Amino acid sequence: MNLLSLYVDRSRLEIRALLRDKRSITFSMFLPIFLLLIFGSVFGHQEIGQSGVKFSQYFVAGMLASGLLYSAFQQLAIMIPEERSNGTLKRLVGSPMPKSVYFVGKFACSLFIYVFQAIFLLGIGHLAFGITMPRSVNLWFVFVWVSFLGLVVSTLLGVAFSTLAKDGRAASALATPVVLFFQFTSGVYLIYTQLPRWMQTIAALFPLKWMAQAMRGVFLPAAFAANEAGGSYEFTKAAIVLGIWTVVGALLCAFTFRWLPKDAD
Repeated sequence: MNLLSLYVDRSRLEIRALLRDKRSITFSMFLPIFLLLIFGSVFGHQEIGQSGVKFSQYFVAGMLASGLLYSAFQQLAIMIPEERSNGTLKRLVGSPMPKSVYFVGKFACSLFIYVFQAIFLLGIGHLAFGITMPRSVNLWFVFVWVSFLGLVVSTLLGVAFSTLAKDGRAASALATPVVLFFQFTSGVYLIYTQLPRWMQTIAALFPLKWMAQAMRGVFLPAAFAANEAGGSYEFTKAAIVLGIWTVVGALLCAFTFRWLPKDAD
């Protein structure tokens, strides 16, 4: 079999395994959708200040950015330690399969989850809460590159983070608080510029703030950019930050990823 066939087969295997895991379906695929339904039902029709922008419009942009963390970072940070502890990675590393096949399969699975989330977030948001879709090709292009770069960064950081935990249970206890912290400090649940300055400073160092801000630039009116910390949606700066984190994530994976548990080395 050629390498492309291996990539496709491994991707299919990862997606089938995901769909058999009820926990992963609940927390990785449906959680952002549940959150949109809850927050949208309670706060969806409230306006943000005098901007004329509904909270549901603001929130769906944040949920799309958060979906990148749920589908890639959190998913991989939990599942890889499970596979390391139960011997799956040991069997894979001892097989003739190229190592890249494993990581491509994980990325494809994360992409599958995110596409599922995005379709339902936008569909439910539009039908239930009147979310306005982007009206230009340029904005849809921004949505695509932010989603792709965000997914790559989240995947790399999830793979690197997976080395910190001994097994899936420990990984969940480590990864979940990290995701929640960055959601609350990156303008997902709360208006970013209304957060304390120290929170804004910390969040600006990490990818989620830039993913969420760029998503707001896609789904919110251009005039709302005046409410952002930089007075604009800063698409170019977001691309640069995500590009830097792609390199950082790749280096972390290269130097920290472990196929075997520490006590098996």
